[in-house]
Amino acid sequence: MKIKALEIGGFHSALHGMRNPMDSWEKSDSRLGTVGRKDMQLSHKLAVAGTEHCKHLRMVQVWCDITAPRYWWTEFDTYRVGVEKVSCSTMHTLMKRPLTLQDFEPNEDDCWSSRTAEIMCMINELMEEYNAEEDAGRKKYIWNEIIRILPQSFLQTRTVMMSYAALRNIYRQREGHKLREWSQFREWAECLPESWMITDVLPVKVGDED
Repeated sequence: MKIKALEIGGFHSALHGMRNPMDSWEKSDSRLGTVGRKDMQLSHKLAVAGTEHCKHLRMVQVWCDITAPRYWWTEFDTYRVGVEKVSCSTMHTLMKRPLTLQDFEPNEDDCWSSRTAEIMCMINELMEEYNAEEDAGRKKYIWNEIIRILPQSFLQTRTVMMSYAALRNIYRQREGHKLREWSQFREWAECLPESWMITDVLPVKVGDED
């Protein structure tokens, strides 16, 4: 599994909007590129109070490329609020070159099973047959066979946009999950800018807002 951040933004505007309900803009101590202690304290206080109080976290967005196995995407697809995805085409990805083991997620010990290698070879043989076949009906049949036997460990890439509010929700719900990919995802989230908005682990001690 690989995750690459493409763009992250919205902190300044989100913290500005956070103070709209109480007209407390004069108390803001953040500057472009730096979050002040008072704003950090208020943001944290609102986040802890519940999702209905921390709407400003929906304004912070991260765009990233995620390459993950199909079985992980099945679980990730349960998250729809604050998440948008654009996927690579499975058909085009499969048919442009022969598959290698690097196209599949390895086991916990970073090895691939003999079963995965066996199925990979079967798919490559079917792709050769597909490319050589001229009959449209037969080509459709072969393609369906490829899709039916494609392992859940096959890696797919999607460009994903998520709000920090959505990330905060995912981070909590997937703590201690048995799939190692969720641990990797949570570790990635912990390395994002202002990750305390997601994890509640504040970088400095903050007291009550003045």
